[in-house]
Amino acid sequence: MTFMFKRLPLLACLATGSVQAAPITAPILQPWTATKAQVLSYLPTGDDRLAVSKRDGLLLLDAQGKTLSQVAGSFAGLDSRRLGDKVLVASQDKGKQQVALFSLDPKTRAWQTPMYLPKRDYAVDGLCLYSDQASNLYLFTLGEEGKGEQWLVAADSQQLATPLLVRSLPMPPQAKFCQVEDAAQQLFVNEEHVGWWVYPAHAESDVQRLPVALVEPFGHVKKAAGALAVVPGGVLGLDPEAAQLNLYQQQGQRWSPVASLALEGVTEPEHLALRETPKGLDVLVQDGATNRLYQGALNWKAVPVKLPPVLPVVKPVVQTEVVMSQGDAADDPAIWVHPNTPALSRVLGTNKQQGLEVYDLQGKRVQHLPVGRLNNVDVRQGFNLGSRTVDLAVATNRDHNSLSVFSIDRDSGELKAVGEIATPVKDIYGLCLFKAPSGDIYSFANDKDGTFLQHRLFANGDKVEGELVRQFKVATQPEGCVADDHRQRLFLGEEDVAVWAVDARPDQPAELTSVIKVGGPVHDDIEGLALYQTEKDNYLVISSQGNDSYVVVDAEPPYALRGAFRVGVNAEAGIDGTSETDGLEVTSANLGGPWSQGMLVVQDGRKRMPEQAQNFKYIPWSEVAKALRLP
Repeated sequence: MTFMFKRLPLLACLATGSVQAAPITAPILQPWTATKAQVLSYLPTGDDRLAVSKRDGLLLLDAQGKTLSQVAGSFAGLDSRRLGDKVLVASQDKGKQQVALFSLDPKTRAWQTPMYLPKRDYAVDGLCLYSDQASNLYLFTLGEEGKGEQWLVAADSQQLATPLLVRSLPMPPQAKFCQVEDAAQQLFVNEEHVGWWVYPAHAESDVQRLPVALVEPFGHVKKAAGALAVVPGGVLGLDPEAAQLNLYQQQGQRWSPVASLALEGVTEPEHLALRETPKGLDVLVQDGATNRLYQGALNWKAVPVKLPPVLPVVKPVVQTEVVMSQGDAADDPAIWVHPNTPALSRVLGTNKQQGLEVYDLQGKRVQHLPVGRLNNVDVRQGFNLGSRTVDLAVATNRDHNSLSVFSIDRDSGELKAVGEIATPVKDIYGLCLFKAPSGDIYSFANDKDGTFLQHRLFANGDKVEGELVRQFKVATQPEGCVADDHRQRLFLGEEDVAVWAVDARPDQPAELTSVIKVGGPVHDDIEGLALYQTEKDNYLVISSQGNDSYVVVDAEPPYALRGAFRVGVNAEAGIDGTSETDGLEVTSANLGGPWSQGMLVVQDGRKRMPEQAQNFKYIPWSEVAKALRLP
């Protein structure tokens, strides 16, 4: 028996703005194999294919449909990805009621003993794999009543001994099919009676969705949104009730219908697989009415969309205990270097709902100071307070529109509140400190309206007070700033506009010089700023919050760009990557161990693996230098 795809009128133009030159012809599909199976897939390597059956198990088939090897059992659901010189295959073991992960050697066609996900509290109805740009492999699961999860199952091209739950995801009800377009980091999911949706697939992304196509009367899909398959720039979706195959081309944030093809002779087309060829697509279709498999060719090529550049990824070595508030709480870190014993150094982190958190170099909380909604913090060493010398930490306090001042004991690292400096601003926000050659310590604090206040800090007995010595303003909202003490230069971030440099001395005019503008490597919002300085190096590190990355430029004119990077997952240490970073800090001090060339600390806006309150991640500067090939 043979049957054909019947071509219907072309529904839309391609992303190039013109109709495909040759019409999409109806390919002839022929019965492919006598094997009955529920799901099918092309192997990522070679010409073999995969199929699963509730009766015959997991099957490896050649191009003619002959069984090459199999795993006995009852299975449903199927996806696969390359993993080094092996192929990782995911399916649902119906007997065990668990998701199974098999390693397959495509040369010997031998299957290794499977690894299982822990049993879930929901029935897994669908699954798909995703390989990210850092060679990590993830598994998405779909379950009843809109449950979904993302698991890390392999890292650095090696399968993990134990899968790690990354995050839970709200999925559409009645979702049974998903596919990921790896390069674009897009997760596609069906909602049977509504349509197909696309989500960001990256583990650190926010949960949001856009429609690809909707079922009538909201869209053009005739009856139902079923199984789907993806190619760069394109999606193919089955309407099983209407026996149609729908083609879509991505155009920016929208998906345009290209054609609807009638599947004559197929009663219930339930599963779909494809692979790209020079002429178009090879297609496998499963008929749910008979469990028979069919193959054919489709002369359609989607137009790949332009993707952002792939950035190098560095791994955190340590993460702090989470802050003591849920929601958007952690914000800005600072690093205090112990003057005699670097291993006793501290990381200070603001909790903008409660106060200040203090951590050791292992990430353990050693102090919690609930003094109010602190937003940004900075430290400077060497301040005469009464009869002793201390170090200072200063933070913006949004409860009082003030500066909260803390002394740091130079032996123990213990912090104590030693002052509250009132300011005239209405919505205090960012802050940084500057130590002048004279030894005077100044604070720069800003308001959301763009106002900057410069205070000289001085001791009055055992308290710290401040004298307003300069005020200036930028056009729009700022936050992050950092001062270069040696060159007496202040760097400030105007969140949606640019990083600027200005003279830090209180008796000088506040003339802004552009360092780097939003666009190109920096995506708004511009958030944390920090300086990495040695005798030969002088770099400015910028939190590019809009694309979850960090940009490094020279901290000297002409402020040459050195590169950008991301902070990714460290599977071995069980630490997730970072995203939506507010504040950051860096030191070049040798703190020992992995910190011999210094340490970068970044706030993590979305804590994953497991999902918890926000925290801070520690990254060896040596890894940043290696990733960006810094001299």
